[in-house]
Amino acid sequence: MKFNITILLAFLAVMCLATGGIFVKLSSLPPINTALFRILFSLIFLLPFVYKKIKTVDKKSWIIILFSGVFLAIDLILWNTSFHLTSVANANLFVNLVPFTTIPLSYFLFKEKPSKNFLLGLGISILGILLLMSGKLSISSSGNYKGDFLAFLASVFYGLFLLSVYKVRLKIDAATLMFISGLGSIPVLLIAAQTTETIIFPPNVKELSILIGLALFSQLLGQGLLSYCLGKISILLSSVIILSQPVFAAVYAYFIFGETLSLKEILGIIIILAGVYYAKKEKKAPASSK
Repeated sequence: MKFNITILLAFLAVMCLATGGIFVKLSSLPPINTALFRILFSLIFLLPFVYKKIKTVDKKSWIIILFSGVFLAIDLILWNTSFHLTSVANANLFVNLVPFTTIPLSYFLFKEKPSKNFLLGLGISILGILLLMSGKLSISSSGNYKGDFLAFLASVFYGLFLLSVYKVRLKIDAATLMFISGLGSIPVLLIAAQTTETIIFPPNVKELSILIGLALFSQLLGQGLLSYCLGKISILLSSVIILSQPVFAAVYAYFIFGETLSLKEILGIIIILAGVYYAKKEKKAPASSK
């Protein structure tokens, strides 16, 4: 597969991930229950495609991927909860600061040193995000600070999830990886939901459709495609591409909720995409067996 096609798939993954906040806001279930059913329904959808493949996964890879599911579960718990404590804009901004986790850790773990072009592109993208979100960010209440902090912590655990599956993805296909990591997420989400919210089942067809949409778009297409791309592009580049998620969230809000985009916000979108483009210059995809 050509590298530029992989970049396109990574952007498609981020477009799907950006729907997560919309589905979470639409859901009437508490945040951790929403995360639980997101993973549960994704496992049901994935099982027919992976039940034979999971038998061929070696024990070491099983352990690594299961453990990565713990990081993913904590990420979902923190991010979903942050929506109830801060604005959608704040939650989308802070949860996408993944490079601040992946860049230093990937250097120590995998010796992937970011180039000057990459760091410059990262800086440009962050400036674009701040410009895009400047008219929407809320900093007036102490509750917001707690929600912002939870969203930032979510970005840390999502970065840990990406790092933990980065190398194992070279020998395990994306669907199998997502299924096993989902199995690792379920116990954490069950315990968290039961102890803080109690388990609540979808009360009607509308709520069920929202949760299924969350599982299909955000979990399977979003997480699944991004996991696939990890076998083709570096962890550094994938982290920067994730920075474009607020762009798609803003576009969705424009069409779904009628939120207008100012000239400054449109300029922010252009700067973000320019930064991502600059960050990927002179970057090469790692070899992959998949």
